[in-house]
Amino acid sequence: MILAIDTALDACSAAVLDTTSGNTIAIESQAMQRGHAEALMPLIARVMKASGIGFAALDRIAVTTGPGSFTGLRVGLSAARGIALAAAKPVVGLSTLTAYAAPVVAENGVPAILSAIDARHDHVYFQLVAGDGGPILKPKVAPIAEALAASQYGALHLVGNAANILAERWPADTPPPVMVDRQPA
Repeated sequence: MILAIDTALDACSAAVLDTTSGNTIAIESQAMQRGHAEALMPLIARVMKASGIGFAALDRIAVTTGPGSFTGLRVGLSAARGIALAAAKPVVGLSTLTAYAAPVVAENGVPAILSAIDARHDHVYFQLVAGDGGPILKPKVAPIAEALAASQYGALHLVGNAANILAERWPADTPPPVMVDRQPA
């Protein structure tokens, strides 16, 4: 059982996942640009109540580590660390880019996934992973044109809050990307 926490971008989210069955037991996400600190702990309490399990029954806590809002990241990491210390459970960090790609990787049979987050000023944070989750291009921040060079890897699935930005500029001489509209848990 994993408590997953994400406060990296424009949402405050938590979920309890049962990795044995592959099911999401409880989940809640609230769109917000500010206010993560005030919203997160009550949100986690509601998710834990809805899951029907206590913190002691968790196996670990997972939390996004960025890229993202510095304040949002501090809130999520601090909450995860506090819960982990109180419940004597380990904390696992994962990048926001990986969190975006993970649900698509879980679908199996997907050729490659390009995760992208808007870094503003015509730049994106991006990472390209194979359908099995293995790295093709390591995470980096770069001009949008550099991220678009990933089109050389064929028909990609695009995820992340910059997916639309990339899709609008996708090279016409390459296979069009598949847009995936999912938020990390």
